[in-house]
Amino acid sequence: MDGTGRRRQIVEALKEHEEVQVAALAADLGCSEMTVRRDLEALERDGVLRRVHGGATRARGTAEEAPYAMRAFSHTEEKARIGAVCADLLDDGETIVIDGGTTALELARALTGRRLTVMPLALRPVFELHDAPDVRLLLPGGEVRPGELSLVGGLSRRSFSELRFDTFVLSPCGIDPKAGVTAHLMAEAEVKRAALEASRRVIAVADSTKLGVVAFDQVCDIQRVDVLVTDAAADPRLVEQLVGLGVDVRLA
Repeated sequence: MDGTGRRRQIVEALKEHEEVQVAALAADLGCSEMTVRRDLEALERDGVLRRVHGGATRARGTAEEAPYAMRAFSHTEEKARIGAVCADLLDDGETIVIDGGTTALELARALTGRRLTVMPLALRPVFELHDAPDVRLLLPGGEVRPGELSLVGGLSRRSFSELRFDTFVLSPCGIDPKAGVTAHLMAEAEVKRAALEASRRVIAVADSTKLGVVAFDQVCDIQRVDVLVTDAAADPRLVEQLVGLGVDVRLA
């Protein structure tokens, strides 16, 4: 098993148990305890866990948000399908803003062969698109949020004061018929709102676990979302409510 596979299983173990032990992980993964310790060190750097004597415990992200690296290991197939469906909704030549987040990253991966102007709100999509031959890549500037690698602050917001985009691909922390689109961190919500104001169309990309979730800060009312791309496990009742409010829901 490679390092990614081992770390994925460690993350899954932490979802089930508050604490994991090095010796037990080594036995389950079929590797040495030294290898497990190196994996725990890497996951600790990513903010997924906190190392303790003989093992590790879960770590909490800012405003109770799960760390990026932990989210990156969850629902990966669904997120890849969502990214592909969203990419099909974009026309060549469009100007688009791509939000941060693990689902938006899958969209970036699906755009490497497309002719687009793209402004990402985080660094990871930049890593995917920086050498795409037909992508014109713009950067908003701002402060880099550790772990998430999202761009926040006044510089990020001001980047949208003189620009207008065709589409903003929004990756929310929660999306709910009553509460609308929400985010855990106020600084990120502010940048998302600036991108919304500068964009003609809004496509939200969110796996089914985000539906019905309400995070700390509202980004916008649900009526501001034109299209929601989610996966087939989405609660049919929530989908029906969203459609009734004018959202075009696409299941990946």
